[in-house]
Amino acid sequence: MQFGLKTSKKTQEIYEGIYVREHLQPFALAKISIALALKEGFCSKENTDDDSNGLDLNRQTITGENDALFKALIELNEQRHIYEEEYFPNVVKQYIDYGAVLLEQEYRYGHDFYAHLVSLEKGI
Repeated sequence: MQFGLKTSKKTQEIYEGIYVREHLQPFALAKISIALALKEGFCSKENTDDDSNGLDLNRQTITGENDALFKALIELNEQRHIYEEEYFPNVVKQYIDYGAVLLEQEYRYGHDFYAHLVSLEKGI
């Protein structure tokens, strides 16, 4: 079982930009990214060799005690069982990277980032 993953370089840049302005840590942004990807109905792709030149994130800091919940939500979204070897880091990384792009769009086009996130939470 693997306990770490590396995001894409683009995700790292997005998280660093938001951190500079809002002081939100990458582990918090990763959770928000997964939630946004789930809300959007994102589905992972098999056998992707995406960019892994970004941030090092640890499974415990991303999903923590809610790991089973994250996995169940992703499986419901994907409408299939996901084996552990595929779930982390592959599928989780794809959700984080996709969600980071959505997060950047929300940040860029929302007026009050925190208030906007709270309003998005109602739909998640």
